[in-house]
Amino acid sequence: MLDKIVIANRGEIALRILRACKELGIKTVAVHSTADRDLKHVKLADETICIGKPSAKDSYLNVPSIIAAAEVTGAVAIHPGYGFLSENADFAEQVEKSGFIFIGPRAETIRLMGDKVSAIEAMKKAGVPCVPGSGGPIGDDAKQNAAIAKRIGYPVIIKAAGGGGGRGMRVVRHEEELQNSVALTKSEAGQFFGNDMVYMEKYLENPRHIEIQVLADGQGNAIYLGERDCSMQRRHQKVVEEAPAPFINEHIEAQLVQSAIAICRAADYVGAGTVEYLLSQNGQLSFLEVNTRLQVEHTVTEQTTGLDLVVEQIRIALGQPLSIQEMPKPIGHAIEFRINAEDPARGFIPAFGQLTRFHPPSGIGIRLDTGVMTGSVVSSHFDSLIAKLIVTGATREIAIQRAKRALAHFEIEGIASVLPFHRAILSDADFIDEFKVHTRWIEQDSRHDYPHYSRSKLRNQAELQRYPIEIDGKLHQIGLPNGFFSLVGTQPPNQKPNASDQNQSSNSVLAPMSGVITVWKVQENDHVNQGETIAIMEAMKMEVPVIAPQTGKIQKLIEINQTVETDSKIAEIN
Repeated sequence: MLDKIVIANRGEIALRILRACKELGIKTVAVHSTADRDLKHVKLADETICIGKPSAKDSYLNVPSIIAAAEVTGAVAIHPGYGFLSENADFAEQVEKSGFIFIGPRAETIRLMGDKVSAIEAMKKAGVPCVPGSGGPIGDDAKQNAAIAKRIGYPVIIKAAGGGGGRGMRVVRHEEELQNSVALTKSEAGQFFGNDMVYMEKYLENPRHIEIQVLADGQGNAIYLGERDCSMQRRHQKVVEEAPAPFINEHIEAQLVQSAIAICRAADYVGAGTVEYLLSQNGQLSFLEVNTRLQVEHTVTEQTTGLDLVVEQIRIALGQPLSIQEMPKPIGHAIEFRINAEDPARGFIPAFGQLTRFHPPSGIGIRLDTGVMTGSVVSSHFDSLIAKLIVTGATREIAIQRAKRALAHFEIEGIASVLPFHRAILSDADFIDEFKVHTRWIEQDSRHDYPHYSRSKLRNQAELQRYPIEIDGKLHQIGLPNGFFSLVGTQPPNQKPNASDQNQSSNSVLAPMSGVITVWKVQENDHVNQGETIAIMEAMKMEVPVIAPQTGKIQKLIEINQTVETDSKIAEIN
């Protein structure tokens, strides 16, 4: 009997799993980092265990700690949610070897589909349409790679075999860019995914992104739960999803159904999964990948089928058959708006800090999945998603009208959010009427201006006054809010700006956002040119290039994986 589950995730998906468990009468164990002890799911869980420091690698990716949490609490199963370890075959295998149930597909299935090269090979054997590509991994031979690209036809895209979530890919439009792009993608794939294998595919210009939800119980029952459109993306990461996918003809829908069945059979699939496709402008459907987990956007499928997909996952893990054996007819139309802590006026740069006001909408046809509330702190260590607003109506038109009202009533203060973007697209004919949306629409075709959101006072360097302080015999600088000393009844120290502060605007390289330096593209004392990308920063799964403000010789001040604040100095160019 499955009477206690460890939820090996955080945020809205952890809360989503917890609620499903409560409805089934299953006790829950919430594992959490030191930064997440005040999250909703932690407070509501039957038991909680802190498994590490704020960073994911020290907590939610810490396999021994998660398994130990299951052991000490007497749990029977582990649910990985999505992200983190949900598609880690080694983790699934370790969970099973440790005597626990892994709520997800078998390790061998995750391994097959997680490697994009092997997944494509399996799909070709099953007769699933695929994008023209290299047919396997590519190496370092420049001539051979050039020949493959010429055969496929430019533009091509270099992809990491172990990548996912919009990471580990690079578009190449000209032969002279090819080998450098291959080398960079291999390097980044090795760093981010622990696997430097890459492959090459034809890059489809401005396709739609269509995906289908499948469920299989391992007892001969496999069903297709309709399609979703996920074309509204920025930097290959989804922003808006809806079901059913609008403006899909019967021929395309038939291809989706047949492919879904073929994929489930080819992989001997068990559990919930998502099959993703690209639909070209000329109507050609091509297999993209299989995600062996629930997706963020599973909510729109739940709203249009009436199925609780998390409950179905648990039923399958218990060895029970699916609650239904045939595809249900869609019920109305559902649209999900991802509410990310990002500033659309500044290129969707992550914005984290404390939510001073979080007031979501309510009413008929409104669902909100979130793990935050007023007072919650949005951390730079994790994904920028803070909530999902799902709006449902009898038709797409009704859902859109309902969404306009809901988004107008949604209030978020303290940090920037993507609410202005969502409100803007609901008045855009490309999305509302003609559906000209594609995966590059935001970057290429969106013409909206968004109001500038002032940075949170918690993170705004300009609002801090800097003072010297000696700690253990070493001189440091601390930043205190303007007016701090008047609040405590003292006078601020009489100081002059130091030389580095005076020169900061001329030769300093400043961090464009708060986050971690993941890559230095230059070496110490290298000559760099103005406008050259010299480093990559990451926060909340978003990568931002650091650009040289002037020409000269670089002196790095920050090491790789070191966390820095917005506008702090990370290098000097002299």
